[in-house]
Amino acid sequence: MSVFVLPDLGEGLQEAELVAWHVGEGDHVVADQPLVSVETEKAVVEVPSPRDGKIARLCAMPGDRIKVGGALVEFEEGPRADSGTIVGELTAPSPPPIRPAPPPPAGVRAAPAVRALAQRLGVDLASVTASGPGGAVTSADVERAARAQTQAEPPELLSGVRRAMASNMARSHAEIVPATVSDEADIEAWPAGSDITIRLVRAVVAGVAASPGLNAWYDGRAMERRLLKQIDLGLAVDTEDGLFVPVLRNVAARDAADLRRGIEAMKKDLRARTVPLAELRGQSITLSNFGMFAGRFAALVIVPPQVAILGAGRIARRAVVADGTLVAHRILPLSLTFDHRAATGGEAARFLKAAIEELQQTE
Repeated sequence: MSVFVLPDLGEGLQEAELVAWHVGEGDHVVADQPLVSVETEKAVVEVPSPRDGKIARLCAMPGDRIKVGGALVEFEEGPRADSGTIVGELTAPSPPPIRPAPPPPAGVRAAPAVRALAQRLGVDLASVTASGPGGAVTSADVERAARAQTQAEPPELLSGVRRAMASNMARSHAEIVPATVSDEADIEAWPAGSDITIRLVRAVVAGVAASPGLNAWYDGRAMERRLLKQIDLGLAVDTEDGLFVPVLRNVAARDAADLRRGIEAMKKDLRARTVPLAELRGQSITLSNFGMFAGRFAALVIVPPQVAILGAGRIARRAVVADGTLVAHRILPLSLTFDHRAATGGEAARFLKAAIEELQQTE
């Protein structure tokens, strides 16, 4: 037998989740025929067969997470064409040993009958709030805990997009020193039908022109800041699967029509889950229009190595004084969160001021 292993999918990815098999055991396949779909951080990728041959065994099931180099399929021995994909000669992994259930924690006080009840109902005694004499767990305590368990949804193992989001948020919390400045733009002068997203993109461009230090990457370990000449704007997009941040490249050099075409193409690819991994990496600064749903201001999360993210809150009519008269204007709240290790408050304020001035233009 020869074993085909999960190849390196690029972008430094170490593992992927198996989504669906396109072949079965006993099937004859040809080189480059799709074998399996796997989900990386934010995209579903088809893995092709490295050779012609017959599938002897599928080594993983949908939902399994597989490390790069982990076994995918076993081929029956026979002639094969080398297509350059990594194929290793591996022995089938031994099944994991069956581990006995751990004994009840020694520190929990409970009568044998109560322990038996907890075992029957699948209740962890260590998690039960005891109400008996001397801190002992009673049958009523166990039954109450069992009812609470049945009322809760079963635990959900994060995968795919949500798993990547959780990792990125934890990384941000560990590495970033965030600070946020907030203000509002009076957009009453906007013509009817103005494209809010395009206006916000132009505001980011204006902000970077006034404060280039926020379009940068920062390496906290080396304490190095790299200013980036091109603005590659990440657009935060909320979906049922989780948060995607595809990248609009070189936004300062593109007109409104070209940007809109790029945004629509992104949306189409996101719906089909066909966004190339390269288009989900390399943002120099990010825009989040969370106000499409709710909220005025926010302390947003920066994903390293970026230095800043601009958030747009919900547009609403608010009272303002114009020419000495109290009137209602459309107001757009803005929040700029920045990494205070790499940028000063003055740089952030200058960025926000320029962005507001751009947004308050008629056209």
